[in-house]
Amino acid sequence: MALTNETQTTGEQVTTFYGPVAERVMNSASDIKLLVCDVDGVFSDGRIYLGNQGEELKAFHTKDGYGVKALIASGVTVAIITGRNSRIVNDRMKALNISHIIQGKEDKLPEMQALMSELSISAEQVAYIGDDMADLPCIEYAALGVAVKDAHPAVLAKADYCTYTLGGFGAVRELCDLIMLSQNTLSSAKGASV
Repeated sequence: MALTNETQTTGEQVTTFYGPVAERVMNSASDIKLLVCDVDGVFSDGRIYLGNQGEELKAFHTKDGYGVKALIASGVTVAIITGRNSRIVNDRMKALNISHIIQGKEDKLPEMQALMSELSISAEQVAYIGDDMADLPCIEYAALGVAVKDAHPAVLAKADYCTYTLGGFGAVRELCDLIMLSQNTLSSAKGASV
């Protein structure tokens, strides 16, 4: 299928270029105004490299960066909430024009609810993507709770949608594309590979 705003509906599924997606997922995605993301295991593959001098390294995928910038340009706010504190994460998210960077918060749901209140956004307008048990409360609360393909089995079981793509390898891009596809903004959205 070409990369356009067009989809094909067959029964209760929508055919996308990622694969079949439940029609109810696409309907939820069409109302999203805020995408909240975990970082480790979602923007990265979950591995943390530690050097002998205490330096920490993570790998981020440019596909995710392009998708986030395109989604923001299409009018959807993007935020991250992560349990760890990392300068690398701060620098990466600022490079993607993400203005809501919440770090060092293991209890993520109150943080997400506070952000929703600040932005005057309801749960029906929120998507959350995560990979592990700390993400479950947000996944269950959001209108569109998403798990990356290689998430913990308990998270996969509770998510409204499970990506076809692994965390750290374009799963965030996949969700951004699906949101824009459902909102008819994909073909006109402009991102940048950063």
